[in-house]
Amino acid sequence: MHDLLVVGAGPYGLSIASHAAGAGLDVRVFGRPMASWRDHMPRGMLLKSEPWASNLSDPRHRYGLAAYCDRHGARARHGEPVSVETFASYGLWFAQHAVPDVDERMVASVGACPGGFEVVTEDGRAVRARTVALAVGVLPFVEIPPALHGLGTEHVSHSSHHRDLTRFRDRDVTVIGGGQAALETAALLAEQGTRVRVLARSRRLNWNSVPPAWQRPWWESARAPHSGLGCGWRNWFYAEVPGGFRRLPEATRARVSASALGPAGAWWVRDRVESRVDVRLDHEVVEASLAAGRVRLATVGNASGGPDFETDHVIAATGFRATSARLGLLAPDVRGALAVNAAQEPRASAEFESSYPGLFLAGLVTASSFGPAMRFVHGASFTARRLVRGVRRSLRREPLDTPGRQAPRGNPGSREPDQVMRSANG
Repeated sequence: MHDLLVVGAGPYGLSIASHAAGAGLDVRVFGRPMASWRDHMPRGMLLKSEPWASNLSDPRHRYGLAAYCDRHGARARHGEPVSVETFASYGLWFAQHAVPDVDERMVASVGACPGGFEVVTEDGRAVRARTVALAVGVLPFVEIPPALHGLGTEHVSHSSHHRDLTRFRDRDVTVIGGGQAALETAALLAEQGTRVRVLARSRRLNWNSVPPAWQRPWWESARAPHSGLGCGWRNWFYAEVPGGFRRLPEATRARVSASALGPAGAWWVRDRVESRVDVRLDHEVVEASLAAGRVRLATVGNASGGPDFETDHVIAATGFRATSARLGLLAPDVRGALAVNAAQEPRASAEFESSYPGLFLAGLVTASSFGPAMRFVHGASFTARRLVRGVRRSLRREPLDTPGRQAPRGNPGSREPDQVMRSANG
């Protein structure tokens, strides 16, 4: 039985595995390395985060993005966005040098067994481990507006479903959303000859400004320090002190994680959008139907009726919602035992352990506990260090050998995770 099994081989999963191996744990990783970046992002996309804020994490800090770029003739400079292709290649390089062998099979289910967990892979093989870390990324949590649910994938898709946009060349596409995913997708579509429009609920688009120089007068740095999530003390707190963020009241954490760093386009995509893309602000889609093989969208704005649009395809760049119900690979008894907040997002302890003993969480699913940094690669370093510390603590506990590994009884959703853990462990 392994000490730790990591489900997912993206930036968070690979970073966790690297730190676990460095701590001497018997760790095994499942998943196709950097799958989201390799398979679900169109060619030509750029990272919104600064290169120095896009490092995967290893215990000795030897395998950062800059180290990869230095060895492979690429550039990783402040103020210069890195391509998705470069970042994906960097992740593969990191996996080769900093992580034990990755098993590229996908995990079909995670259930409880005596002394730990049983993980079943897509080919039906079972692997057991005393602890499990879920680092499943964002794809299980895609959010598509309810008005579009009745249409098939031929006519509606999510922005994360596309690696290649050329199928839409010379067609008419409507992109829904006002954030980076919507705006950059629209720009790429327009640049290849697609007739594209953006429908956004907001009354104006927000654009991030060009970042200030890395070397600045001390008074400018003191007024607005650089951070992995942008300049300013508030962003610095979110990016650099996620442990402190978790000490905020739960209601405050939920509000901030849902609203901070809201929809905005990167400075380098602004000209590409404004010069080529038809942007319709203050439009919310309330109904969608098919008419002669095309999608008809009915919209409203300012609580009044808006115009209808006809289009060949709708791309919903409408984000993700990390609820426990969407963790479909968890066995029902495990998933049902997770303590959740008012938004049905799983709670995590100070060491990323869920309310189910031995089950750890990472990435977007922990944003309501640790803040906006968990929505970005920048959060992987803090997560890997703290989570592996929690795994080591969990391994020192007396194992729960009953087949169901009984989770706390009563109403775990009414207590903080640390309280749940103490009650579960006596």
